[in-house]
Amino acid sequence: MNMKHEINDKVKNMYLTIRKMKRKDIPAIQEVAKRSWNSTYAGIIPSGVQDSFLSQAYSIKTLKKQRRSSNFYVALSNQELIGFANYSQVYSDNSIHLHAIYLHPEYQGRGIGSALLQIGMNHLSATKISLHVERQNNRAIQFYKQKGFHKISEFDDELEGHTIHTIRMILNIQN
Repeated sequence: MNMKHEINDKVKNMYLTIRKMKRKDIPAIQEVAKRSWNSTYAGIIPSGVQDSFLSQAYSIKTLKKQRRSSNFYVALSNQELIGFANYSQVYSDNSIHLHAIYLHPEYQGRGIGSALLQIGMNHLSATKISLHVERQNNRAIQFYKQKGFHKISEFDDELEGHTIHTIRMILNIQN
């Protein structure tokens, strides 16, 4: 399944391909995750905690498993992997959980995250999308609010011994 999108960028038109993750994408996914986390969480989550988390959550073994057990999409521009989104399988209540939308920092703010979110809304036959976002990740929170998500709760979680302040958000999808 390849989905083509034309994105009107501020500088130039960019042609975007979104498709299901392939095994060969793993190194590029690891790089995008690292760059995105390092850019987003600088000053929020210590770099050692980030590195430890990323080495486990984005290991080759974990990504191979996610490829088989979840809905994992990649965004490419000129054959370069520049972002990805990872959704759960559709649950029995027709909901899905968005585990991640990560973009290479140079490509943020160009509509790519919106295109990756639209994939979940259009192709996964869900009536609701839930997600968790770190409370200090203001850019992501604003993005999700603009897309119609609303906060339903907050909780603290531990990540490698560091407390993460998390917001749970929901989007009800009109079918």
